[in-house]
Amino acid sequence: MLVTIPRAVRRDEPILNRGEACHDPTMTEYSWPDWGSDRDHGARIAAAWPDTLRKLPLGTPVTGKVIGRQRFGVFVAIDNHPDAVGLAEITAMPRCTELPHVGDRVTGHVLWHADHNHQVKIQLTEWAEHADLLLPYPDKIGQAVTGHVTKLAPIGAFVRIADCIEGLVRPERLSNVTVMERQELTVTTLGVDLERPRISLSATERR
Repeated sequence: MLVTIPRAVRRDEPILNRGEACHDPTMTEYSWPDWGSDRDHGARIAAAWPDTLRKLPLGTPVTGKVIGRQRFGVFVAIDNHPDAVGLAEITAMPRCTELPHVGDRVTGHVLWHADHNHQVKIQLTEWAEHADLLLPYPDKIGQAVTGHVTKLAPIGAFVRIADCIEGLVRPERLSNVTVMERQELTVTTLGVDLERPRISLSATERR
């Protein structure tokens, strides 16, 4: 059977790092962090990474200002840590909330450390307030539910399965299923991560 996947999530295309496939210079609502004349910021952040890990362990409360906004998340300048850059990814964002804009003040806590690019992954407080909505879902692993596709991205298809609850179907889990935005889609819950938080889904092939 032919596997039909929209261009945004074709399995034969690489998923680019740092949202390169999402970046559209004509869209002014999105921007990369503006480092100005500081050409050494990357090397400085890398050199300070061991110190960043020590000072910002998992769970540390943080505050800061949004300095970059992309479709995959927002970059945050963390207060009192000038050589650390935070990233709050949309994979941890409830779909009923809005991505913060450049200049917004945000609060949250350290969720993860990305050693490969020296980024501090952040769970925003506003997003975490919705995390309790996921508490019943570990008991639903293996169950099928019908939802609606809300967005297609290089990392897969986001599917709303309940009010303010969305999961991600990665491209390799879309086998034999044609996917379009706003369509109804039956999915199976594969896993629930309450810490990050996120729900992993698999599209259920129609018989």
